[in-house]
Order: sequence, then structure tokens, then C-alpha cells
Amino acid sequence: MTVTADAQQTDRKRWMALYVLCAGVLMIVIDATIVNVALPSIREDLGFSESGLAWVINAYLITFGGLLLLAGRIGDLIGQRRIFLVGLGVFTVASLLCAVAPSQGTLIAARFLQGAGGAIASAVILGMIVTMFPEPREQAKAIGVYGFVASAGGSIGLLAGGALTEAINWHWIFFINIPIGIATAVLATRLVEDRPGIGFSQGADIPGAVLLTSGLMLAVYAILEVHNQGWGSAQTLGLAAVSIALLAMFVMRQARIPNPLMPLRLFRSRSVSTANVVIALLVVGMFGMFFLGALYLQGILEYSALDVGFAFLPATIVMGAMSLRYSGPLMLRFGPRATVIASLVSMGGGMLLFARTPLKETYVLDILPPMLLVGLGAGLGFPSLMTLSMSGATPSDSGLASGVVNTSVQVGGAIGLAVLATLASERTEGLVANGTAEAAALNSGYHLAYLIGAALVVVAIAITVIVLRPQAPSTAVPPSDEARAACPAQPAQACAETV
Repeated sequence: MTVTADAQQTDRKRWMALYVLCAGVLMIVIDATIVNVALPSIREDLGFSESGLAWVINAYLITFGGLLLLAGRIGDLIGQRRIFLVGLGVFTVASLLCAVAPSQGTLIAARFLQGAGGAIASAVILGMIVTMFPEPREQAKAIGVYGFVASAGGSIGLLAGGALTEAINWHWIFFINIPIGIATAVLATRLVEDRPGIGFSQGADIPGAVLLTSGLMLAVYAILEVHNQGWGSAQTLGLAAVSIALLAMFVMRQARIPNPLMPLRLFRSRSVSTANVVIALLVVGMFGMFFLGALYLQGILEYSALDVGFAFLPATIVMGAMSLRYSGPLMLRFGPRATVIASLVSMGGGMLLFARTPLKETYVLDILPPMLLVGLGAGLGFPSLMTLSMSGATPSDSGLASGVVNTSVQVGGAIGLAVLATLASERTEGLVANGTAEAAALNSGYHLAYLIGAALVVVAIAITVIVLRPQAPSTAVPPSDEARAACPAQPAQACAETV
């Protein structure tokens, strides 16, 4: 009886810890989009120019995208809960600095710091979840919860940003993080197990860390400046070349040194590599929907900031239902590959429907169907892709694997959004020059972006069908004792594939 009671208490504590971690990641994910709808108010209050205002977003994304891999690996070395709490503290303090910022420079500097804290905290969360829930059925359910938070946070951010900005003022989109950050840190200290790291002797590669972080930050900066500089400009090409060179030097260094910062064995798994590529392609459509869809609703249909948030709400509800209730059982029944293909088909259909949105819409007929399809696809697909992307991780590098997933999302999304926004803008400018009305030209540019997003989803479907093997657990060959020793925390099939 006592054993059963203790087991139930331990199980309850694990699930409570999961919800605390997801509260942290929700706060961080929301912050990437909550600022978007408040930008006009920030510009008016602090006197930003158009180019300066972009840095309110860019400052956050540069440090966030640049530090994810490094933060994930440091979590493996010194302990994931410890690095999560450090990142949460930095993010919360930076949120306070953003909220009280009296000038443009202070706000931009605080946003740099906030992005760093967000990267440090969020990089290790998926790794902690996989470690806490090693049993496949429980892990699928836990990753479903995380997948909903990670995928739906953007639309929740639009709704929250619109509500806070209209009801109070833009300062509160940052103030709201402070009590949430403090409560999450206190609860995480009590509920999340403090597992020791493997030690800096297993991968404290300082030169490698410098190469990795500087290469990623340069890449993100080059992408974000494409809209101003153009793809063929000397700045874009030069920064891209330097970034690629730094990252290539990092990979070569990791292959040579005995205790690398990023063990390359993680990428030998076909499931891991394919899942990260598919995630990067998938988020292009997701980022395009949130960014360009919000511009369409506000700029063409004249929705208010709060109306935009409510317009995206059905997608969020469907994502939640699929991620929390159905994705885990479907993945266990049909396998990750089949659920990923179904989710990609749904998202591709949503992108195609978005490509026919008119200048004067009927919400139920023109906006709601693609929202539901995209929400269905995201809620079904992200948990399966995250499961596959973590399938090659051992306890000693689960933080790194978590950082890789987050980097695929952020860098893939940044590249994709830069491409879509640039092509949409070029299409619009060309049509306006030929005499097309501005609203029609804008809408045509958005349509082109959605069609490209749908084409990338088709590429993701092809990669999934061709590269990922359908897996039947009942016929899986168990790994040898040596293979089991090399990756003890993995399911038999994933372990056999990795080794």
C-alpha cells in the first residue's frame, strides 16, 4: 500500500513538474509574438523609426537563435535544471528592464538580454521531459503537452498582446512575465529533480563554443537584414560566407577533439536528422501564417490587434485538442511516420486555402477552414516530430538534442520567413508599379508566400516518405548488448538505428 502511494505521489510530482516546465516555455514562446501587435504603440511612445523598430524584434531573435545549441549542451554538462533556472532568471530580469525601458537603446539592449535568457531556459526543457518520462506511452503524452505549448504559443501571444495593449499599455506585455517567471522558478525548484550534469571535462570546448555561437548569431543577423539589404547584397553574402565558414570550422573541430561540445553521433540516426529537416520546413508555413496572416487581417481586412488574436483562436483550440488528446495515441497506434505525413497533408491544404483569401472575406468561409487545417496539422505533427528528433539522444546529450530541435525551429523559421516576406514584398512592388491597387497587390504577395510555404510542405512530405522507414514495433530486431549499453535510455528500435 505504501509503495503504491509513494509511486502515485512520484508520478503526480512528475506531471506537475511537466506543467511547470511548459509554463516556462509558454512564457518564452509567447514573447516572440506578443510584441508584434504592440509595435505601433512602442513606436509612438519611444519615437522609433521603422528601421529602429525592427530591432525590438531582431535583438531578441539574434541571441535566442544563436545560443540555443550552446545552452542545450551546457545543460548536459552542468545540469539541466540548473541551466533552466539561470535562463529563467535572466529572462525575468530582462522582462523587467523591457517594461521600464525609458529609451530606444535601453529597450533594445534589454531585448538582447531577454533573448539570451529565453534560449538558455528553453534549450533544455524537451531534454528534461524525455528524461522524466522514459516509458513510450507516457512520453508521447508528455511531448504532446509540450508540442501544444510550443506550437500554439505564437497564436496565444497574438491574443494576449492585443488584449494587454488595448486594455492597458505595451509595458504590460513585459510586466506580465515577472510574476510568471518567479512562480515558475519557485515551483521548478520544488518539483523538478536536480539531476547532475556529466561535468565540464566531458565537453568544455571553449573555442568550439565561440565558433558555434558567433556563426549562428551572424547567420540569424544576416537573415533578419535581408529585407533591408537584399539577398545579393555584399553584406548578406559576406555575412553568410563568414557564418558558413565558422560553422564548418566548428563541425570539423567536433569531429577531431576527444570530448566535443556537440557529439556528432547524435546525427547518425536517420530519424533524428530527417525530423529536424522536416521541422525546419514545416515551421516556414507556420511562421508565414502567423506573420503574414496577421498583416493580412490588420492591413487589408482592418482587424484590430485583439480581433487578430481571436481570429487565430480556433487554430489554437484545434492544436490543443490534437496535441493533448489525440496525437499520442495516434502516434503509438500508427507510428510517428504516418502521423507526420497526415499532419503535413493537413498543413499543406491549409496553406493552399490561405492562398485564395479575398479582399473582402467571410470569416467562416475564407479564414476559418485554413486555420482549422493548419491547427490540425500542427497539433498532430509537432509531437511526432519532436519524438523522432529526440530518439537518438542518450541522457548525457538530451539537452543538446533539445537545443537542436529548438534551433531547427528558430533558424528554419527565420530563414523561411525572410524568404517569404522578401518574395511577397517584391511581388507587391511589381504589381503596384504596373498599376494594381495597393490592397490587391499586397494580397497577391501574401498569396505567393503561402503557395511557396505549401510547396515546402510538399518537399517535407517527400522527404518523410522517402527517407523515414515505416516502423513496426512487433517485428523490430532488439539491439545487441553492446548497442544497448551505448544508448541505454532509448527504445530498442531507436537505439538499434542510432548505433
